[in-house]
Amino acid sequence: MTTPHYLESLFGLNGKVAVVIGGTGELCGAMAEGLAGAGAEVVIVGRNTEKAQARLDKIAAGGGKAWVHRAEATSKAELEGLRDAVLQRSGRIDIVVNGAGINSATPFFDISEEEFERIVNVNLKGVMLGCQVFGKCLIEQGQGGSIINLGSMSGIVPLSRVFTYSATKGAVHNLSLNLAREWAPHRVRVNVLVPGFFPAEQNKKVLTPDRVSSIMGHTPMQRFGAARELIGATLLLAADGAGSFITGEELIVDGGYHAMTI
Repeated sequence: MTTPHYLESLFGLNGKVAVVIGGTGELCGAMAEGLAGAGAEVVIVGRNTEKAQARLDKIAAGGGKAWVHRAEATSKAELEGLRDAVLQRSGRIDIVVNGAGINSATPFFDISEEEFERIVNVNLKGVMLGCQVFGKCLIEQGQGGSIINLGSMSGIVPLSRVFTYSATKGAVHNLSLNLAREWAPHRVRVNVLVPGFFPAEQNKKVLTPDRVSSIMGHTPMQRFGAARELIGATLLLAADGAGSFITGEELIVDGGYHAMTI
């Protein structure tokens, strides 16, 4: 009969406030639902108000609490405005998910400077700014906290056809580990959540039939991941109870993809 209380002490987020940048997307949206389900007040950050409302409705239907703030992840001024709005309305910030991202399937010799800069701007600069703005806030609050940056299998092993995306995710992994080291004395944990292959809006163009066949041949579980399957890993990294000694971790959720060789 003590199991629910024990799980609550490990994974419960009651009284916590979580900011999910990219929360209107498929994967981060599911993460936002999971955080709300564990008791956190969730701020969904994105530009698509229709998707944001749909996610709010799901969270409300599950008894959770959430609200939306529209902000551009690549603008420091807008992220600072987001921070101030959250502090004014909710009084604190405990968990930050940096999950905004875009992809491309352009062959290497055809990658334009504009495309390269656009992907770097969102995938790397956006995470850097999110860590700057909210990392400083968490340190100044003096109560610790958790930053979860969305990585990628392509940030660990090079994957074909996503050259710029892969480069930016590799940089996100490196940045996260550096910040984990720097901020550990302040009890601010920085980790990378690394999804394997999850069908989402940003990778639709990449998932051609031949590529899907190749992925399945390299995934022991023989299927794609479902967005909800990121929730457990999210709660582990977000919760003070369960994740208090976890920082600088690249937590892979990929159905065994990274363990497959021949």
